Amino acid sequence: MSKIAIVTDSNSGIKLTEQNEDLYVLPMPFIINGEEYFEEISLSQEKFYEKLAQNADISTSQPSPYQVTEMWENALKTHDEVIYIPMSSGLSQSCHNAIEIAKNYPSVTVVDNQRISVTQKASIYEALNMAKEGYSPSQIKEYLETTKLDSSIYITVNTLKYLKKGGRITPAVALIGAMLNIKPILQIHGEKLDSFAKALSMGQAKAKMIAAVKKDLETVFKDYYQKGEMEIDIAHTDNEVEAEKFKAEVEKAIPNIKVKNIDPLSLSVSCHIGPGSLAIAAARVTK
Repeated sequence: MSKIAIVTDSNSGIKLTEQNEDLYVLPMPFIINGEEYFEEISLSQEKFYEKLAQNADISTSQPSPYQVTEMWENALKTHDEVIYIPMSSGLSQSCHNAIEIAKNYPSVTVVDNQRISVTQKASIYEALNMAKEGYSPSQIKEYLETTKLDSSIYITVNTLKYLKKGGRITPAVALIGAMLNIKPILQIHGEKLDSFAKALSMGQAKAKMIAAVKKDLETVFKDYYQKGEMEIDIAHTDNEVEAEKFKAEVEKAIPNIKVKNIDPLSLSVSCHIGPGSLAIAAARVTK
């Protein structure tokens, strides 16, 4: 049986301290005021939000081919094969680039799982479990790409400032929204980040997100839900206290399924929506 390493990036929300002999995490680069930083190496969550509060010019980047291949080659020193699971191809070019690079690495399999943050994290641990159970890289790739749409994330933002700054809404819409205290709700499903709904308060936004997840569990994920194959996670941007409260609300509204994790949203998402956000995710987990 081949010894398989799983390599992902920090967009998964998996911390560098959570790496083990079979799990490798590639820190994502960010450009802040023209200077390059790397998540969890030179850029902590605290430092990131400090820079954000200072109105720093922050943009996401992607790992260089050298950084990607260096990690692959490091993993291949102790493993026969590598499975690389980067963030969704619909949200970054890094997956497509990795697929091209891997043409020169016959021992590397790139998976386009089309997930990010807490749902991507769920996929990583499924891949680790499958590798331990003896599944081949091609079998793991087939499973993760077949089940990639068996998840959804709903996110509500606390401020429209960063959506305006990123050009996702116009200044006029941002002004009106701020005056009316509108909280937009965004959805990530597969490769798309879309507007889902609007709320007039954070309380209403949370209620709408819970209702959306309940509907998903009762419709598109109904069969998996009835088999006990669905996981619910909470995520946030510099908003852990409220995330804990949200967890209690979710478990009260959906009593037969426990919230598995509360994690910070990946910084690549956070830089576009700012602090104070809350998110709920549902993902199918069978392995």
